[in-house]
Amino acid sequence: MAQYDVIIIGAGPGGYVSAIRCAQLGLKTAVVEGRETLGGTCLNVGCIPSKALLHASHMLHEAEHNFADMGLKGKTPSVDWPQMKAYKDDVISQNTGGIEFLFKKNKIEWIKGWASIPAAGKVQVGDDVHEAKNIVIASGSVSSSLPGVEVDEKIVVTSTGGLELPKVPKRMVVIGAGVIGLELGSVYARLGSEVTVVEYMDAVCPGMDKDVQRTFKRILEKQGLKFIMGAAVQGVETAKNKAKVTYQLKKGGDAETIDADVVLVATGRKPYVDGLGLDALGVKMTERGQVATDAHWATNIPGIYAIGDAIEGPMLAHKAEDEGMAVAEVIAGKHGHVNYGVIPGVVYTAPEVATVGQTEDALKAEGRKIKVGKFMFMGNARAKAVHQGDGFVKLVVDAETDRILGCSIIGPGAGDIIHEICVAMEFGASAEDIALTCHAHPTYSEAVREAALACGDGAIHS
Repeated sequence: MAQYDVIIIGAGPGGYVSAIRCAQLGLKTAVVEGRETLGGTCLNVGCIPSKALLHASHMLHEAEHNFADMGLKGKTPSVDWPQMKAYKDDVISQNTGGIEFLFKKNKIEWIKGWASIPAAGKVQVGDDVHEAKNIVIASGSVSSSLPGVEVDEKIVVTSTGGLELPKVPKRMVVIGAGVIGLELGSVYARLGSEVTVVEYMDAVCPGMDKDVQRTFKRILEKQGLKFIMGAAVQGVETAKNKAKVTYQLKKGGDAETIDADVVLVATGRKPYVDGLGLDALGVKMTERGQVATDAHWATNIPGIYAIGDAIEGPMLAHKAEDEGMAVAEVIAGKHGHVNYGVIPGVVYTAPEVATVGQTEDALKAEGRKIKVGKFMFMGNARAKAVHQGDGFVKLVVDAETDRILGCSIIGPGAGDIIHEICVAMEFGASAEDIALTCHAHPTYSEAVREAALACGDGAIHS
């Protein structure tokens, strides 16, 4: 019977990062993972492959719409879908192989198979039982569906099947206007699909800044996506490799149908803890099926911890990574910390959308006195030079202290430039601190400085 200081269940971003940090802290560490490759949903069927397809399809969009304007003449590229998927698979293998190398480098044992926890301090994989002083549940999440919608991963697909379609569909219906639905919907729209997004709420990306929601939807509509908002999907029927999506508008009226070749179900994700034996152990769960933890990621069972998508909070790879490092510190007797007020969120469409902190509406609802600084990318020289002048930076600060409370960006490179604000918020910076910091010209980041200036006497270029 093997004995470890820590056994981590799941090798996704939370699990593998936690394992590396545990090993760095001198703990004998093993990770249980049943997939053929490491990296979890994110690297295998989520974040990484979708970004590869987003990049490839964006290049096609540039060739079709902007190359000629820039003096790049020639025949528009055609889409070799099998080759595009091969490129995506190569990106996956490079990343998953990289984690396997890191495991060997840090002397982390990969126990291949699916885990259960028969008792505190014990992890069973197949017929083998391994002992561990500490167990970390990092089992991630799976796609959730809707009543009346049966997923077959061929015609009715989740994001997993959506990355492996045998051909580009002529018509695609996306159920859900969240991050996953809009990212994959925009991929297939660029590749030539007629994409219709059906969303129950009245705005895309629920919870985001309202200005961003309106601008984002308008830009995606210009790119060819169609939206049916305020609509509840009643069901999906499939026959002869086709599908019919039935929906009912919340404002009333008769049920309506849309025909599709592929239906992408993008209605969120739910924690994946099946088979772990948590009920028998008496592990406390939340009403939403998440593992309940305290401020140190500990469950109610001594020696068992949980992180990432399996617990409360935003289902984001980087949130899981932060928790993975923090719980390793806790197990090693140190102080682990995650600042949940500064976790950025990004949508990797073109333009990108990035947010951190609180929105203007949320702060007003709290009764906070705020100032808002906004700068349009149309006033940014670099953005205009690369046909990406749509969008803006919106900074929300405390009216009395000038301290930054939140930021929303829709525009080029938003997912990267948001981190200037993340660092600023970590250090309790003011908008004036950003405004007084020299920014290189010409860069997209200058729009952040301009938004900070707009919180004071006014932006320069607007």
